[in-house]
Amino acid sequence: MVIGEYVDCYPPDIDGVGMVCKSYVEGLNALGNTAYYVSPRGKNPYPGKFPVLHFPSLPIPREPYTLGLPYLGVQYNYDVRRVGFELVHTHSPFSAGIEAAGEAWRNGIPLVTSFHSKYYDDFFGKTGSKLIADSIVKMIVRFYDKCDEVWTVNNATADVLHGYGYEHEIVIMPNGTDLWYPTLEDKLDAQNKYNLGDKNVFLFVGQHNFKKNIKLIIEALAVYRKCFGEDFKMLFVGQGPDAGAMLEMVKQLGLSDNVVFAGHLSDRNLMMKIYARADLFLFPSIYDNAPMVVREAAAAGTPSILMRGSCSAEGVTDNVNGYLCENDPVELAERIHFALPSAEETGKAARMSIPLAWSKVMEMVMGRYSNLVARKKKAD
Repeated sequence: MVIGEYVDCYPPDIDGVGMVCKSYVEGLNALGNTAYYVSPRGKNPYPGKFPVLHFPSLPIPREPYTLGLPYLGVQYNYDVRRVGFELVHTHSPFSAGIEAAGEAWRNGIPLVTSFHSKYYDDFFGKTGSKLIADSIVKMIVRFYDKCDEVWTVNNATADVLHGYGYEHEIVIMPNGTDLWYPTLEDKLDAQNKYNLGDKNVFLFVGQHNFKKNIKLIIEALAVYRKCFGEDFKMLFVGQGPDAGAMLEMVKQLGLSDNVVFAGHLSDRNLMMKIYARADLFLFPSIYDNAPMVVREAAAAGTPSILMRGSCSAEGVTDNVNGYLCENDPVELAERIHFALPSAEETGKAARMSIPLAWSKVMEMVMGRYSNLVARKKKAD
């Protein structure tokens, strides 16, 4: 099958949704399909080992993303017609999604979309206007109403989308993560690279944006050091608009000797070594839906501390395959202290219960795709 996977970012300017799209393309091609990664052109295109189609774009001020302008791409429009997609799947309702929808409607092929992000929170946070955020969400729901299938990654995320006003059936299609069994040498590689010593290591991986509740981590670390007097290293991996503010906050709280900012990492092998060296993965976001990073940590045997009741926490049982706490820095500090003695055993349980291999996910994906294509052809 010839498939277009559409998204609004491309490596190395990529987020969790982009990583999902990349995994789809790689997994679908491994099954013998021809899947294209279709997106706006990034600043420094990553030489991926998969087919790509890029359309022109413009930078968005103060944002890591670009505005896609597919109608200006003469070469893109020639190439996309030549490819001849049998199905298109968009992971964004914006420029990439609109282009995917146009491709589907022009050629009478199925259009699938995945709901990944809490768009109301995004736009309310940027504008401070409920009216604007509500209007954009209504526009997004109208877009979803026109798709052949709408997917979310878990039940909690489906509830969010229904809360936005989407009234039709939602297909639950989880994200995948392949298991990774680290060696002692792997852990020592990460330890030596970031001068972690033999201290307890806590880890956050993701966009450095305060919407992910990162302030809570830094505040909790200050409480942890004061209340428990234990030495530790906190490793932040990623980049984003609030990286500078995070660094300043760390300095103000006197945590500079305890905190390492590693920046953006595109080397997955190194990233998995870091997950493996960490004792605990701290991910207090109440914004994210089903973060890949929690699954990647579990794939390396590292348990997460998550916010109780958050979408991120679906599938995690407290003190069994992870840890849950309230949105409070004192409680997070206490949970860190509580979790450390049992972290290794909890990490083993996380590895056994949380990750689902991408190969299994792609089998489910192809089942849905094949049925949609068959239904569309029968209807025609």
